[in-house]
Amino acid sequence: MKIVSINAMRGPNYWSIRRHKLIVMVLDLEKMEEFPTNKVPGFSERLKTMFPSMFSHRCSEACEGGFFMRVDEGTWMGHVIEHIALEIQTIAGMDTGFGRTRDYGEEGVYNVVFSYIEENVGRYAAKAAVEICEALIAAEDYDLNYDIQRMRELREESRLGPSTASIIAEAEARGIPWIRLNKYSLCQLGYGANQKRIQATVTSETSSIGVELACDKEDTKYLLEQAEIEVPRGDIIRRESSLEDACSYVGYPLVIKPVDGNHGRGITVDIQNYEDALIAFNQAKESSKNGIIIVEKHIVGEDYRLLVINNILVAAAKRTPAHVIGDGEASVERLIKEVNKDPRRGYGHEKVLTQIVINDLTKTIIQDAGYTLNSVLTKGEKLILKDTANLSTGGTAEDVTDIVHPANVSMVERISKIIDLDICGIDIMTSDISKPLSETGGAVLEVNAGPGFRMHLAPTSGLPRNVAAPVIDKLFPNNGDTGRIPIIAVSGTNGKTTTTRLVAHIAKMKGYRVGYTTSDGVYVQNRLLMTGDCTGPQSAEFVLKDPTVNFAVLECARGGLLRAGLGFKKCDIAIVTNVASDHLGLKGINTIEQLARVKAVVPETVLPEGYAILNADDDLVYDMRRDLKCNVALFSLDENNPRIKAMQRLNGITAIYENGYVTICRGEWKMRLMKAEHIPLTYGGKATFMIQNVLGAVLAAHVQGISIEDMKAALETFIPSPSQTPGRLNLFQFKNFQILLDYAHNPSGMKALKQFTDNIEASVKVGIIAGIGDRRVEDNNEMGGIAADMFDEIIIRQDKNLRGKTEEELIKMLKDGIIRKNPNKNIKIIPSEREAILYAIENAEKGALIVLCSDVIPDALNLVKELKEKEAIEV
Repeated sequence: MKIVSINAMRGPNYWSIRRHKLIVMVLDLEKMEEFPTNKVPGFSERLKTMFPSMFSHRCSEACEGGFFMRVDEGTWMGHVIEHIALEIQTIAGMDTGFGRTRDYGEEGVYNVVFSYIEENVGRYAAKAAVEICEALIAAEDYDLNYDIQRMRELREESRLGPSTASIIAEAEARGIPWIRLNKYSLCQLGYGANQKRIQATVTSETSSIGVELACDKEDTKYLLEQAEIEVPRGDIIRRESSLEDACSYVGYPLVIKPVDGNHGRGITVDIQNYEDALIAFNQAKESSKNGIIIVEKHIVGEDYRLLVINNILVAAAKRTPAHVIGDGEASVERLIKEVNKDPRRGYGHEKVLTQIVINDLTKTIIQDAGYTLNSVLTKGEKLILKDTANLSTGGTAEDVTDIVHPANVSMVERISKIIDLDICGIDIMTSDISKPLSETGGAVLEVNAGPGFRMHLAPTSGLPRNVAAPVIDKLFPNNGDTGRIPIIAVSGTNGKTTTTRLVAHIAKMKGYRVGYTTSDGVYVQNRLLMTGDCTGPQSAEFVLKDPTVNFAVLECARGGLLRAGLGFKKCDIAIVTNVASDHLGLKGINTIEQLARVKAVVPETVLPEGYAILNADDDLVYDMRRDLKCNVALFSLDENNPRIKAMQRLNGITAIYENGYVTICRGEWKMRLMKAEHIPLTYGGKATFMIQNVLGAVLAAHVQGISIEDMKAALETFIPSPSQTPGRLNLFQFKNFQILLDYAHNPSGMKALKQFTDNIEASVKVGIIAGIGDRRVEDNNEMGGIAADMFDEIIIRQDKNLRGKTEEELIKMLKDGIIRKNPNKNIKIIPSEREAILYAIENAEKGALIVLCSDVIPDALNLVKELKEKEAIEV
């Protein structure tokens, strides 16, 4: 078996609108296409032995054991690999269960689709599942434990930490979109100009001064002392020569730690003599960047973490370092193993508690306590194994929020304002948190910026607290605020780019700061920031991440949808221009109905209160309305289209071309914008397909609340030109001839272009065309046939990217189509686009129309403009 490709979906996609995290593996079964599971001796038994837990897989039988029933009856290996990929992720602690295996359209090739939690794990699971299946077929041993552990490690490398993940989950629950900005914990909540950012539990509203203070324990302690907050007596030193005096001043027992330390690094507690103090001093030095060390009184009591968000106490936990309790029989090492058997303990952050790892620090602490790993503790004796109470090192936490004394509540809320932190964790040592510190002799040990939430979200005992909610409350204080900006998504086969540009132009004229993506590049306002085909999810995210943008118009093409899904989960308005035969036979999309299903992903993501704007003249587009859970508006070039009439009778919103006018209708009431012949984009009403683009665009603007007057102003100023519509009906008037440059690249686009050029008077019409490598033979044949009807003379050039075909193959496809239509057609072959253009111009008759169908718009445009400027100079 051979893996052809592996793609990860990250948004709404062809396979599922709701399930955004999917691996799509194209798998060639090769010779195994002839051997379903019931034809491989012993396969079923070996599979059940390796994965007994797969009994829970119901599959299409809809009952436990259903998948095994399918295996016994005989199913293809792609289906088995799908289930293996799901099961090994679940065993590794990432419980996920959606999958499907479908024919790719080639003999023995399948789309194996399954869900993932972490993308890098999902990709690994795809490859491992194939290897496991091959081992089962061959009856060979396989080390499954290696894969499971490797997937756990990959998950820990890439997953969001529990604190960040909790904030993201709360944002998602409120309908707030988010984007991960780096491979760590920096995330964006909301879009464009309305975004907020978090990095773990530091927010874009966190005071940088507050963070610096919290990281400087000397300044923190000084400010708290000045405010009459109970803090341990202490001293600040930089050199070993000052250590003995500091120890004498503070008095034993004491704690030594670096001023700029965090997460327990370089801290030594309960130091009883100078020798130990010297060792602790050197350890603190190693962990300190600035070499400044705190020596302070060791406070006896329990370790408490109080979490304050927006100056309000939201949670408190008593923390206990990782430890074991003796039973008088088992060794320390055996006791640790028993503790780690707790099902609540897992690898890294996968469960409520983390397993206790025996490392050098643990061995040192055990040795300092007078024991070894082989020692047996007396019954009931407690042995601390770590020097901090962090959950990440195996510690435990008990929620005590409800018993914190009001005086302590007031104190920590006051501290958050003194240090100026919107989110802070305050560490207190006291014998009883239900009493004021002044009565227990306790003290505030530390103030932490970016405190971990894990101990509060899932304490070992006590009530879990939704501490992420107040973070979102602070970042988005207005009820119902989701941080979104208007998103208009445009899909279809032809007209997407022009429609996108026109909608963006209307929004800019209204005063929005618009970011938009096209097949030519990404624009923010009028500035081109990225070049090339930018119709995929990465380009969409580029716009949605830009903090200057408050309105997005996103062209969504099939390639990006099939490669990774959409770059957003929901949009406000979706426009589908049309669906025509294009790119069929690629990426498993072999029929126009499948292509329509790809395009339908876009309107299916519209928010319930939003609008899907559909072309009522296109059967496949009109049928998309059936699966939508949003409002629908229709447009048509025919005001008498029965679908339009039906929508109008239901008091729906439509846009039509009637009596020469572009008109918006609410119910049967008409609001005429202007005559189509007065809209520059339509070339005096001659470019019918442009009128169709205008209808979709103005309908989107209307439901977005843009006035008729603003739309008219925008339509009048949107000129078909290299600057506003590059490569879309760019007509250049030379002294003796005209050149028309257009992106027509499929049969339906060529037909629309023909309809326009038929209305242009010319002494002779010369077409410069090229075969396209990622189209079917019949598509290129058809384009050749259309060209034969359009042009008196045809020059066949070649695209820069042959896309898998040879130059000879593509030329033959076009010539075959031309000759079938007109065997006597004048054909010339000039592979270079530049040379083809120059030849056409040098040999142009007076009054000629040269039509250049180009796929690399900038190159062709620059050459034509250069020639136009040269002619102007010569004149």
